[in-house]
Amino acid sequence: MEGTRHRVVATGLGVISSLGEDLSQFWANLTAGRSGVRRITLFDPSQFSCQIAGELPAWEPERYMDRKQARKTARFAQMAIGAARLAVEHAGLASAIAAESERVGVLVGSGIGGIEVTEEQVLVLHQQGARRMSPFFIPMMIPDMAAGMVSIELGLRGPNWTAVSACASGLHAIGEAMRTLRNGDADVVLAGGTEGAVTPAGLGGFAAMRALSTRNAEPERASRPFDRDRDGFVMGEGAAILVLETLEHARGRGARILAEMVGYGATADAYHITSPAPGGEGAARCMNRALADAGLAPSAVDYINAHGTSTPLNDKFETQAIRRVFGEHAHKLAVSSTKSMTGHLLGAAGALEMVVCILTMLEQVAPPTINYETPDPECDLDYVPNRARPIAARIALNNALGFGGHNATVIARRWDGAEAPA
Repeated sequence: MEGTRHRVVATGLGVISSLGEDLSQFWANLTAGRSGVRRITLFDPSQFSCQIAGELPAWEPERYMDRKQARKTARFAQMAIGAARLAVEHAGLASAIAAESERVGVLVGSGIGGIEVTEEQVLVLHQQGARRMSPFFIPMMIPDMAAGMVSIELGLRGPNWTAVSACASGLHAIGEAMRTLRNGDADVVLAGGTEGAVTPAGLGGFAAMRALSTRNAEPERASRPFDRDRDGFVMGEGAAILVLETLEHARGRGARILAEMVGYGATADAYHITSPAPGGEGAARCMNRALADAGLAPSAVDYINAHGTSTPLNDKFETQAIRRVFGEHAHKLAVSSTKSMTGHLLGAAGALEMVVCILTMLEQVAPPTINYETPDPECDLDYVPNRARPIAARIALNNALGFGGHNATVIARRWDGAEAPA
């Protein structure tokens, strides 16, 4: 019906991360405060100032796709396929996909795409010549191929595209999926993010910016958002996909509803290519837009999964942004950064942390910010330090802030009667 704004709900979750590929295992590790950060094994990192990352302990793409196809698919796209299959299974959506493929879309964000393929093929070009380059180079490395491959593997023919906004990519994809569903342009969208940038070039580039922690002797203690002694972020890899549906569609197929997606905001700092705007001005406007979109007062929010990168400027300015938006209520909020355990998944970070927000409301437990040992006077909120704790969480807000000044905020509401996912 013209003018109708459809309500949007989440019905399935899929994660591929350093803390596990099984949703229950992921949540158990997260709430236990376990770190997935370790010395890099994908390549020899000894030449780099940072030698640690939240890499996957044992990635086997053949669990989710044909072995021959896996060899022609970049790591970031492989992980997106894996997370998508897990999310579809969790949502019990397989039969609906088969019957309604033209009404099922895919929006998957990635900040970097197939960087390992670019590294390999540039070396081939310069060492062996252009004739030795792979015909799969371009389709393997372009960031849109995660969304493209998910649609091909699962046979999904609805709206399909990729958000590329650095570390805000995955959350932008979820927000734009919400808009797609609200407008009636699809009934179901698989939305999220994926990143596989733990490579020599990826690590070396961020290390050259002095953006990474150099706490190599203590990998599990390196990512320490909001702590006074934070010295940079830790890279991570993985993917997270949410099955989002219109409420009518979810009810029509008898789906288990996990949460309602109620607010989305997107802004730009228009300030600097890597540094956030002073005072978190852009992030504050983004949160205010999401609250207005949801029709919520700031006092309604119970939990925030912060961008919380463990860098000096981000953590200070995000704290200021939260205080700016929430006023006195800011000190009543539980604010955690799960990057302290997973590392920073770049374009997949916001999507993984949206899964965390939904699990927080389902389980009524706030995951911790680990490695919070020395308070920073400029970061003075309740960061759920070091231990998970029970929380009465009905409204959860998720921030993702990217290089280039890209900001995204998504707000979810606990679904009355929802039960924790099996």
